Amino acid sequence: MAECVRLDSSTSGHTMDKSITLPPDEIFRNLENAKRFAIDIGGSLTKLAYYSTVQHKVAKVRSFDHTTKEASSDKLYEISVQEEVTARLHFIKFENAYIETCLDFIKDHLVNTDTKVIKATGGGAHKFKELIERKLGLKVDKEDEMTCLIKGCNFVLRNIPHEAFVYAKHADSEFRFQTTQPDIFPYLLVNIGSGVSIVKVESEDKFERIGGSSIGGGTFWGLGALLTKTKRFDELLQLASKGQHTSVDMLVKDIYGGSYGSLGLTGDLIASSFGKSATADRAFSKEDMAKSLLHMISNDIGQLACLYAKLHNLSRVYFGGFFIRGHPVTMHTITYSINFFTKGEVQALFLRHEGYLGAIGAFLKGAEEDNPNQYSWGENYAGSSGLMSVSPDMNPMQRARSGTFPFDMLEMDRLERKLVNLPLLQDASSYIPDTVDLTEDALAREYWLYCFEEALDGVVKRAVASQPDMPEAAERAEKFRQKYRHKLQTLRHQPFAYGSLTVRSLLDTREHCLNEFNFPDPYSKIKQRENDMALKYYQKAVKSLEVLSWEERQFALVRGVLAGNVFDWGAKAVSDVLESDPEFGFEHAKRQLEERPWLVDSYDQWFERLKGPPHKCALFFVDNSGVDIILGVMPFVRELLSRGTEVVLASNSGPALNDVTNGELLILTESIAAMDPVIQAGLRDDRLTLVQSGSSSPCLDLSRLDKVLAMVVRERKTDLVIIEGMGRAIHTNYYAMLSCESLKMAVIKNSWLADRLGGKLFSVVFKYEVPAAGHHSAALTPS
Repeated sequence: MAECVRLDSSTSGHTMDKSITLPPDEIFRNLENAKRFAIDIGGSLTKLAYYSTVQHKVAKVRSFDHTTKEASSDKLYEISVQEEVTARLHFIKFENAYIETCLDFIKDHLVNTDTKVIKATGGGAHKFKELIERKLGLKVDKEDEMTCLIKGCNFVLRNIPHEAFVYAKHADSEFRFQTTQPDIFPYLLVNIGSGVSIVKVESEDKFERIGGSSIGGGTFWGLGALLTKTKRFDELLQLASKGQHTSVDMLVKDIYGGSYGSLGLTGDLIASSFGKSATADRAFSKEDMAKSLLHMISNDIGQLACLYAKLHNLSRVYFGGFFIRGHPVTMHTITYSINFFTKGEVQALFLRHEGYLGAIGAFLKGAEEDNPNQYSWGENYAGSSGLMSVSPDMNPMQRARSGTFPFDMLEMDRLERKLVNLPLLQDASSYIPDTVDLTEDALAREYWLYCFEEALDGVVKRAVASQPDMPEAAERAEKFRQKYRHKLQTLRHQPFAYGSLTVRSLLDTREHCLNEFNFPDPYSKIKQRENDMALKYYQKAVKSLEVLSWEERQFALVRGVLAGNVFDWGAKAVSDVLESDPEFGFEHAKRQLEERPWLVDSYDQWFERLKGPPHKCALFFVDNSGVDIILGVMPFVRELLSRGTEVVLASNSGPALNDVTNGELLILTESIAAMDPVIQAGLRDDRLTLVQSGSSSPCLDLSRLDKVLAMVVRERKTDLVIIEGMGRAIHTNYYAMLSCESLKMAVIKNSWLADRLGGKLFSVVFKYEVPAAGHHSAALTPS
């Protein structure tokens, strides 16, 4: 962390009993490149949004021109690290008491902004208008609060997977996250601020306030202050979390001596909020009164929401506003109320970033000329605080991390391409990429968190080795280590911080942290070396296949893909072998594979299918560089082409571990085509197409793929999807249901996972599925 700016309360213009410590590079990141601002000021919290450009390093590959003096190089391509500028959205949330300090800091560090206007929304936008204009020298342009709220809500539901969640207090995992829906409309938004607004949202720009109530968060705060003499909202909620409402509320059993069976009312239901206080001749504790009040208001809001949901035939109801603020007690009481009044037909849904909706909406209003909706955005895990990070009753350790300045952050990166669903998903609305939810599986969670922590030294070492000409690389790598270790510690305490915790999200968080400290591709040199080496064996591998009978060749091709998949630097069991024995070869890998029958074995069905007519087009999601893509995948692709099947090879848009990227694959395929007439003809006749997936992850989310890839899949009438590798076919997509035939192939290279699945190290998963009615695929379940 950089040296902190220390400001005494005497100089900041408001009364505070202690100085405020701002860690500037931790909170107001990339402020020097800020282009546009928006602010949402509520009764107690200020939410600041700004857009900035971020300069970071990217690894680019460039093919050597072997007709020139470069021809002496025996390398196929060169790697250069270049600077690239991308767009990032920053959202910061803090208490209004700190607003002057923050505005002073922003003014002092505002260097390049080209905007003269700051968009503002929320009740405090008028109150603080003059202060903002005076401090920042920007004109405040006020936007309608409800319009901003809906715009922000639509934006997060579209762009942040696992944005919405159900809260279940007594379940193994309190938070159950919803997958991103292809169509987010219609929905009901119940916004609980001082009062309650109930809004029906039908499309991007069509919404209507269909009801509301004056009994809301302000009521809880106001009555709570009168009853308990507690003036702070969070303190009131903490009192409620410790209280017992039954000492204050009159229950059904207090009136009837038990349940009221004929009306279906159980004895422990509240018959009258605060009913006992009228007759009991004693004082009630602050905690009990706060709890009773919270129940009363939450139940009232819950019933109102249910009535409007039923009246308008809506099943998706999102709750937001300062009343909720991620507090478990509040979410539990609203959830209980909704479940009771709808008998479970309607779910109460909450949003991870509901506190930012207004600020996001105000920002989008100011950015309309840039058309931010034409891009997809992704949460940057390296820069976001995560759910509950500043909730005082959840994790005091986390709250204290930034000294005396309680803040919460969300950062989002603009992605280069629009991401959409794979059109071949059988039901996009129920698709879940991840096989195991570590939020719910405590044993698996502990193992994988330990695993990623253990691997950290190796990642740091490779990151430094990938930049031998940069003396400061070791220092950056150490910062990466600290940041990622801190993220792992946070996830140990708050597994739900960024949505469902999965192996995929742990890998993605690591990639985000590496990129933050300018390590765009730590495996670039390893990949280059392995690609060069594997190319030398390509012709020999093809010749050895051509002498086999057709039947033998089909099996040899499958074994080749599986053996190639063993070469994975992301798996510790394999990277240890590759470190100690660089000559570990393709034939050696084949011998490591288990004999049939495999752990999951549909080979016989696949072989029978090959006797039938060729597929029209196969979409192949490829995995690792080197032996995997060159000696495993390419001969398999060659066979498909020879059968008359078109092939689309989908590879990562950006680097992740030793996975082959689209840029690398283009060069490799051209080089293979120069030695192989089948591949050459495929490229020439447009029957072999290379497309980027839109992903920079070792795993695969079929609901967030490059729009161009989806278009190609449709145009080519794709009828076979092949997914290769442990990350793409086991950690993700094992249970993915597709509307066409699919083949999932992987070697299990983690002994713990192999044991969990009833196999052993180097067990094989070969899963061929046909989407026929009543078809049941081989199940991969823990033994």
